[in-house]
Amino acid sequence: MIIVLTVFITCVVTVIVVIVVAGLMGHEKKIKHEIETLYTVADPQFRRSMGSLLPPAMREGNRVHTLINGKRVFPAMLEAINGAEKAVCFETFIWWSGEIGRKFQEAFCAQARAGVEVNVLVDWLGSKQIDPECVKSLREAGVNVELYHPLRWYNAWRVNQRTHRKLLVIDGRVGFIGGVGIADDWDGDATEKDHWRDNHYRLEGPSVAQMQSAFVDNWTKTHSRVKHGEEYFPALEHQGPCVAQVFASSPQEGSESMRLMFLLSLASASKSIRLATAYFVPDDLLVQTLVQAAERGVTVDIIVPGPNIDMQVARRAGRARWGALLEAGIRIHEYLPCRFHWKLMVIDDLWVSVGSANMDNRSMRLNDETNLNILDADFAREQVEIYERDLKNTRPVTLEQWRNRPRREKFIERAAELLRSQL
Repeated sequence: MIIVLTVFITCVVTVIVVIVVAGLMGHEKKIKHEIETLYTVADPQFRRSMGSLLPPAMREGNRVHTLINGKRVFPAMLEAINGAEKAVCFETFIWWSGEIGRKFQEAFCAQARAGVEVNVLVDWLGSKQIDPECVKSLREAGVNVELYHPLRWYNAWRVNQRTHRKLLVIDGRVGFIGGVGIADDWDGDATEKDHWRDNHYRLEGPSVAQMQSAFVDNWTKTHSRVKHGEEYFPALEHQGPCVAQVFASSPQEGSESMRLMFLLSLASASKSIRLATAYFVPDDLLVQTLVQAAERGVTVDIIVPGPNIDMQVARRAGRARWGALLEAGIRIHEYLPCRFHWKLMVIDDLWVSVGSANMDNRSMRLNDETNLNILDADFAREQVEIYERDLKNTRPVTLEQWRNRPRREKFIERAAELLRSQL
């Protein structure tokens, strides 16, 4: 009997381990070959290709407002929630208890009690720090609250698949997207060492429907009920000059899509590439694509966090891969005043991508992500101005410095690099 029980337990443990490992490894085929440079982002073919290879299509008539740091982000989001008339849809990776969390809790509860349908989807892992009493009060007020991919014994295979999205849609007409989490660490104006330097974006126009669609997709996966109708997808008129696309990716619906978006954009650069990211752990093809851009004469700048970062292993793994980039003349800048979380790509001062996706394997293949892509020179110019201000708070990393770093650092970085498939 003991032998039989031991065999049974061994089999169960083995099955669980196999399932978890399968979830960690991923299943889809990867893009292994370089994206050929056939046109620039200014060429109409770029827009056609981007909208066809990576739907939804680019839409005209959008207005985008940039919100810099929590000091401006949170008041704008709370004002929009408090002004909702029909429906609020909110999805986030991070919601932690604290003053900011309490303000959002009160706003959601007040609107639900007023008869607005409030739908809140938070990632189970990213929001583990949320107070259970907060969730309880939301539900008691009539807010529809769901946890994304909570760990259960029967779904261990999906523990590695998180929603990293940060979306807020009001009445299907106004949307917010970016990198800001609902936590006190994002409050203020990035003047405290342990606070985050980050951006969020307010969107109006036809592309809001694409953002709503991204939310509804994950809501349906979790709640098994489709949100639709005029309160979620109203007729949307043109609101501004921007051509835009809200682009979503997930392991279930094309885990390589976000990676392809970045690679196709970088391959289409002819003048300049500006990148900012909280976690820069490029794979071989991304390194190759950036190096080839530099060899074409494209100026490449990358802002990454300095030593003050919440995930040192990601910083170490990324630094191990800087050699070829620095040798090609690519300029890497470490942000110093506080933690850095802004995700930005600007190509040729025309094509911009902002949102939740970092330049690492987790965003490219494992997480659910959403980015706002914009083809507009004026909007790009604004982002470049913000980028240039941030550059003043960085220190450049030279090839000589990188080569001469202590052996201990090199060893740690090479060890961390072994984990990059999960970073």
